Amino acid sequence: MISSFACREEVLKFTNELVAVESIVNTTGEIAISNFLYNKIASFSYFKQNPSYLLLSQTENDEIERYNVLAFVKGTKTISDKTVILMGHTDTVGIDDYSHLKDKARFPEELMKALHDEPLPDLVRNQLESGDWHFGRGTVDMKAGVASHLYLLKYYSEHPEELSGNLLLFAECDEEDSSHGVLSGLKDLKKLREEHQFDYVALINSDFVAPRYEGDENRYIYKGSIGKLLPSFFITGAETHAGSSFEGLDPNYIAAELTRQISYNPDLVDDSLGEFPAPPVSLKQMDLKPTYTIQTALSAYAYYNFFIQSWSPKDVMIKLKEQAEIAFDRALQTLTERYQTFCTRSGETYNELPWKTRVIVYEEMKQLLEKEHGDRFIQHMKAFKEQLMLDKSLDTRMFAARVVEEEWNWMTDKSPAIIIFYSSLYSPRVDVTGKNEKEQHLLDALQQAIEQVQPTYSHPIATRNFFPYVCDMSCVALSDDEEGIQAVCNNNPGWGTKHFVNYQDIRDINVPAINIGPYGYDAHKKYERMELAFSTEVVPKITNEVIRRLLK
Repeated sequence: MISSFACREEVLKFTNELVAVESIVNTTGEIAISNFLYNKIASFSYFKQNPSYLLLSQTENDEIERYNVLAFVKGTKTISDKTVILMGHTDTVGIDDYSHLKDKARFPEELMKALHDEPLPDLVRNQLESGDWHFGRGTVDMKAGVASHLYLLKYYSEHPEELSGNLLLFAECDEEDSSHGVLSGLKDLKKLREEHQFDYVALINSDFVAPRYEGDENRYIYKGSIGKLLPSFFITGAETHAGSSFEGLDPNYIAAELTRQISYNPDLVDDSLGEFPAPPVSLKQMDLKPTYTIQTALSAYAYYNFFIQSWSPKDVMIKLKEQAEIAFDRALQTLTERYQTFCTRSGETYNELPWKTRVIVYEEMKQLLEKEHGDRFIQHMKAFKEQLMLDKSLDTRMFAARVVEEEWNWMTDKSPAIIIFYSSLYSPRVDVTGKNEKEQHLLDALQQAIEQVQPTYSHPIATRNFFPYVCDMSCVALSDDEEGIQAVCNNNPGWGTKHFVNYQDIRDINVPAINIGPYGYDAHKKYERMELAFSTEVVPKITNEVIRRLLK
């Protein structure tokens, strides 16, 4: 049986080994960490005897070379198709924020020794000096989680007679950027299911958990995950010389009003099951002028983070079209009032401004252009996108903006407008509410596991319905119907070229998912740290209890 001391020592050792491998997303470090993990697992006796149970799988349709690692143990206590997936990502964010301590960011003991001599916030210093916390890039997000999974894989590879059913480790790359790892790995999961008749009964992710508010003593386990969209807006104006500002319409002015309407708007919070995600917030706002001129810009571009728990991408598109119309109306009203005031004070003649509120959903604009210009437009845009793909400096978001900008040039009516679209990966929401037998079995197993482990740990272990940060659990189950998914596909200008997701792969796996992960503070920041007791003892113990109950 698993003991607390044994798991603490080994999980911490694995954590330090994983942290020591620099695996910053979108660098060759992602190859290094996958090779390290593959070789580590290959050294276990079980996998020397069963080498086909371990895979190093390169991601598909990816501009960067990187790999996932998959490994499984078949239990012999009771032969069963039931299989639990243990998932975790091996990449991290960068280390530039460590400044002069960069060379120590991957070596927790050296880093903690150096931090003693640094000026630190009180909480950080207290936790550092307590000896109960472990610092370093990737400790909490989420190499301790991968280490916990690795420990359980190793344990059951040495004791398959204690395991009913099967345990499958899925260590995926590129979680911190575009989820190429998990999306590509879905094909491996399907292939393994076919080859070994696996019945995926649950997936346990081990991404980090953190306090929700100051003084929060809870350690959270999440049932499902929040969803994320990136609604984007191409805003066109009417160019004018700055000396004749009221003769044109500045798209930056419209963009500013749009951001005022959308950012932090509580009416755009998709609360569900009694939980409230963060409201939308601007992630970019810019005009598309390439250089300085005394003319106002022709167009502007803005996009916003948008979390969802129950709304579909189609719902969000409808809601944000309404918000864009409100913003456009208000911008024009304020502009009119200011122009009237200016004319009164300056003595100039007031002429009614010609601008009207105009908001267009991208799919509708594209259909209009295809109907009006036919094959000539379609072939032009195909060639334009092929040429644009050669510019590796463009991410999916700027690629989409350039496509809309080019398509706008084909519009017959070029009066100022806001075009709304999606420009990045849609991470679907995942809810685990007991709506089917697998979900209910997972919820029951989780509750029983918490009740079993809670007496051994001093802080309350609480459950919530939605993991509050974006994570790869969003790519293993799908709640949206086809209409909701089509709203993403049809309204992403880069769909099928710069960006594509086979959502059917997600639907084919569709496994209920929970998150049992290391607890800590400051993920993605220079004081990233994990609490040792919860991360190295409680996490593997609860995970193991859930596994045992699911597979018995």
